Amino acid sequence: MQAYAILQHLVFAGALAGLSAATVFLMIAFPILDHPNARSAHSRPTPRGGGVGVVVAFIAGMLVMFQGATFARLADAQFLGVIYAALAIAAVALADDVRDLSAKLRLVAQCGAALVALASGLTLTRLALPYVGEVELGWLGLAITLVWIVGCTNAVNFMDGLDGLVGGTLLVASLALALIGALQGGWFIYGAALVLAAGFAGFLPFNLHPARIFMGDVGSQFAGFMLAVLAVAASRFDSQELSFLIVPLLLFGLLFDAGFTLARRALMRERLAEGHRTHLYQLAQRSGVPTRAVAAVHWGFALFHAALALWFLGLPPWAKPLVVLPALAVQLAWMGFVMRRMRATGVGWR
Repeated sequence: MQAYAILQHLVFAGALAGLSAATVFLMIAFPILDHPNARSAHSRPTPRGGGVGVVVAFIAGMLVMFQGATFARLADAQFLGVIYAALAIAAVALADDVRDLSAKLRLVAQCGAALVALASGLTLTRLALPYVGEVELGWLGLAITLVWIVGCTNAVNFMDGLDGLVGGTLLVASLALALIGALQGGWFIYGAALVLAAGFAGFLPFNLHPARIFMGDVGSQFAGFMLAVLAVAASRFDSQELSFLIVPLLLFGLLFDAGFTLARRALMRERLAEGHRTHLYQLAQRSGVPTRAVAAVHWGFALFHAALALWFLGLPPWAKPLVVLPALAVQLAWMGFVMRRMRATGVGWR
C-alpha cells in the first residue's frame, strides 16, 4: 500500500475518532445513568452508553467505505449485511441500556441480530482443521456461526465491568486485526477493523479510571458482535480468506475469563443468569489489585495475543494449533496469581 494511501486512511480514522469522541461527549451531557448496586465497581451514578460513539463512528465509516472504497470490498449483499447487522445489534444493546432487558429477551434479540448477518450470507461454510484439512460444514455451519456470534457478543459484554479494561483491549485487538488484514491483503477486514479501532480511540479517553462514562451494552455487545462477524467475513468472503481463528486468538484474554467463569459457576451450581462479581478481573480488583493495573494487564494480554496472531500467520498448518499454548499458559498464570491474592486477602468465589 502506498504511503499516501496510508496517510489518507489514518486521517479518515482520525476524523472518525473525533466523531466518536463528540458523540460520547453528548452522551455525558445527556446521560443514561448507571446507578451503583452491590455488584458494581463504581460508587456513584455514572453515565453509560458511551459505546454509542463507537457505533456511530463504525456505521459512518462503513457507509463511506461502501459508497467510495474500491479496494476494501465484499459483494454488496455481504457488505450491506455487515452494516445491517451492526444496526440491529446496536438497537438491541441500546434498548438493553435503557430498559434493562431480561436475560431471555436479550438472548432472543441477540439471536435476531445474528440472523440478520446469516441472512446476508455471512456464515461459515468450511473450516480448516489441523491434521484433518478442510471440512465442509453444510447446514451445521449455520448453527456454528450463530453460536459463535452470540457467544462472542456475550463474552465481551460480561467482561465490561472495570474502567478501561474492555475498551483498551478492543482498541488493541482492532488495530492488530487491521494490521493483519493489511499484511495479508485482506482489505475489507483492514478497513472495517480500522474503522472499529477509530471508534474505540475516540471513546477510551472518557473511560479511563476514574471513568467519566461507561461503554454500556451498546458498546460491549456491539463490539463483541462485530468482531465475531468480521471473523466470519475474514474466513469466508475476504479475498485472502484469513483464518477464522485470528479473532478468537486476539480476544483470548476476554474469552478465557468469560469461559472459565461460566464453567466454574455452572460447577458450583450458581444461577448463570444472575449478576455477580466473580470474573477473574473482578476478583483481582476486589483482592487489592488497582483498577488501572488490572486494565493494563488485559491490554498487555491483547498485545501478546496480537504478537501470537502475527506468528500464527507464518506457521505451517501442522503447527498452527500450537499457538494457543503460550496464550493458555499466560492465562493460567494470571488465574494462579489471582487465586493467590484471593487467599491472601480472604476474598471468596461468591
